[in-house]
Amino acid sequence: MRYRIALTSALVVVGLGALGALAGPGWDPVPMTQTIDVQTPDTTIGDSAGSTPVGTYDVVTSVVTVQLNGTSVEAQISEPVGARGLRPGVVFVHGAGTGKYTDAFVEQAHALASAGVVTMVPNKRLDTYSTRHRDYVAMANDYLRSVDLLRSLPGVDPDRVGVYGESEGCWIVPVMAADNPRVAFTVLVAAPVVPPRQQGAFAVDSYLRNTGVPVDVLRAIPRVVGMEFPGGGFGYADFDVEPFQQRMRQPVLVVYGTGDAAMPTVQGALQVIDDVSTAGNPDWTVRYYPHADHGIRVGGVVDVDFLRDLAAWVQGLPGTGDAEPRIAGAEPHQRFLAEPVQRPRWYAEGDMLVALLVTIGLALVTVPAIALGRWLRGHKEPALAEGVALPLAVMTVSAVASFAALVVYLLAVANMAQNYRTNAFLVQGGWLGVRLLGLLSVVAGVVLAYRVIDGRRRRGRPASRTPAGRWCLVAALAGSAMLLGLLAYWNVFPALR
Repeated sequence: MRYRIALTSALVVVGLGALGALAGPGWDPVPMTQTIDVQTPDTTIGDSAGSTPVGTYDVVTSVVTVQLNGTSVEAQISEPVGARGLRPGVVFVHGAGTGKYTDAFVEQAHALASAGVVTMVPNKRLDTYSTRHRDYVAMANDYLRSVDLLRSLPGVDPDRVGVYGESEGCWIVPVMAADNPRVAFTVLVAAPVVPPRQQGAFAVDSYLRNTGVPVDVLRAIPRVVGMEFPGGGFGYADFDVEPFQQRMRQPVLVVYGTGDAAMPTVQGALQVIDDVSTAGNPDWTVRYYPHADHGIRVGGVVDVDFLRDLAAWVQGLPGTGDAEPRIAGAEPHQRFLAEPVQRPRWYAEGDMLVALLVTIGLALVTVPAIALGRWLRGHKEPALAEGVALPLAVMTVSAVASFAALVVYLLAVANMAQNYRTNAFLVQGGWLGVRLLGLLSVVAGVVLAYRVIDGRRRRGRPASRTPAGRWCLVAALAGSAMLLGLLAYWNVFPALR
């Protein structure tokens, strides 16, 4: 009896593993083989003696109102006190999040202003911005209102006002700059370059690999990032910025930190260089800052060399647009390409997964509901045959526990990955725990199947003694089977390779 249970359980686990592998899509990132030629570790831009250094001027700030289509936002202006003549200007474009001038680009705006550049940090417009819906073209038009306002201010040279975008803002800045002479230059910091869905998959893969998750967890990346989420929306996930970059004719400064695991630091710079070259634009500069993160911060502080170089590049234009060295700083490393993400098949799209979870929930809730009804009506006799209730309960409870543990595990790992932390016990032990619970459900299901079969064959005894028992059995089996299929889809059961 034990041997056939063990053998059958092993076959079922193998079958579930194969089901998960065949359900697709797969995940096999292509190694990044192309390199970028960093000419020198010295990131200095232009002639330092010919530019005003950071810290030269005191800085005064003021708040203005930017009128947008249908609303308005406040923006903070930072100006150098005592600077003579018309000054260059920079408008900052926010990355993902709420984006308020009180806590975004504080160091960058102040440093530039102290070097003689007038800066403007507008609050992000939020009434048209949400997790589900974003329109980068509309956002570009909103930020251009800030550009126009800064160009009109006294003391600002309207022909020397450019834009600085960071992270998500680098999908907006090229839209602003494409075929637009009002934008004098662009700064792209931590530019994703590829569409958001591709960048998201790349970032998740990089974070999870750094955390040390098992390979089977990595296989789930396209199944999450590639799917259509429940309720629709997220159309911006496939926004392609490349056509806009290919129409950028302004000088562009491309900046990455080598400690930024979220961005394709080599691929991104190469793509921008190629795109602006398509536009016939020779004015590009690339800088890599050692150990700097997504915001070009080291230890939580914006890299001082970056602030120095940024100020020198802006002040030195147009001369610094193509000044040597074109590519400088620390040597970047990108392990894999950021590539298009395969889409899950129809049965694994968001709405279908929600429908499946609702169906599973209804099926499993039926069991305690029937049991409670029998108890309230005073029925004392067992609804199921002897030996059936225990494996049925173990199968159902362990399947639910495995799915719940999977959700908790993924949330915990995601939190660790985002915060660049590792914990081998949690990462490896947690995944083992999820799998053991799934295995327990399979073994209990096999035991249940043999007891039902043996009861009928040897004793002519059905698995249920009452109609209520029959409904409990069917509901528990259906819910557990669907849960095991769902666990298989998320690679809880190992696949033979």
